[in-house]
Amino acid sequence: MTLPPLPGSILPYSLLVGQDELRTALEISYVNRAVGGVLATGQRGTAKTTTIRAFGMMIAQQLPVTLPIGATDDRVLGGWQVKKLMQGAAEPEDGLLVEAAQSPSRILYVDEINLLDDYLVNILLDVVSTGLLSIQREGRAQELQQVDFTLVGTMNPDEGGLRPQLLDRFGLVADVSPEENPKQRQRIIETVLRFEAERDHADSSFVADARKRDAAKKAELDAARSRLGSVRYGPETGGDCARLATAFRLVGHRGDLVLGRAGRALAAIEGAPLVTADHLRRVAKTALVHRRSLSESGSLPEWTAEDDAQVAQILPPVIG
Repeated sequence: MTLPPLPGSILPYSLLVGQDELRTALEISYVNRAVGGVLATGQRGTAKTTTIRAFGMMIAQQLPVTLPIGATDDRVLGGWQVKKLMQGAAEPEDGLLVEAAQSPSRILYVDEINLLDDYLVNILLDVVSTGLLSIQREGRAQELQQVDFTLVGTMNPDEGGLRPQLLDRFGLVADVSPEENPKQRQRIIETVLRFEAERDHADSSFVADARKRDAAKKAELDAARSRLGSVRYGPETGGDCARLATAFRLVGHRGDLVLGRAGRALAAIEGAPLVTADHLRRVAKTALVHRRSLSESGSLPEWTAEDDAQVAQILPPVIG
């Protein structure tokens, strides 16, 4: 069995190279939790998990609660404490869903979520859509319990698609691609190797400075969270969202709403008092890419330069 990494071995968030789309999606979801969860999709070895763990450590000083692929329903929903049962006492034990809702980060992380058992997917769908957990099982019945957490998942599209019902529950989807720029690849290698060499050294200024930058970033995001309520939607926000949704033939209205909420979070992060077309244009890809029709294989259709051009045509950039 592979043990989870110790918190001190996690690369600081400020040392990540690239990953801009995923990092922005995570930050938006943190500032405005109404946006919903984040799905990172990309090939293996592209640092999806590394980025999410670094983000969790940055905002909560601990790793996100993780739902493993082979988890039993007892572990997910909650059951009885085994040691207590062996002693003749029945004492309930919370499952991962409750643990995530009560954790500092309020994140439930699922790696390779597209490989999750259908039974667990159904449980997640029910809880994420209602925010309520009901346990009615043999030997244990419990009243409805509120469980409010942000679902963050990763998947490798080469290993299969994700059920549309679950895909739709993610507010934002970030595409994580391998870095092709040689200089950027060199930065990644040098950063990781130096961190591995110095992370256990108490006198490492490299690691200490990274931790300070992480703390400063956390303070910035918390400040953005605090001012979110004062950020107003622009007079054209509703119409802009509706035009994008119509152009991309979205089914239902969840995509329109997520687009507006994500734009508001981005405005709060940047200290803007008003949501503008520019904010909406910059979050359009992650809010809309997974809400179009899936391919025959169930995979996400690629977001192309033509899609960017269509967004820019509907929401033209302001020149000057």
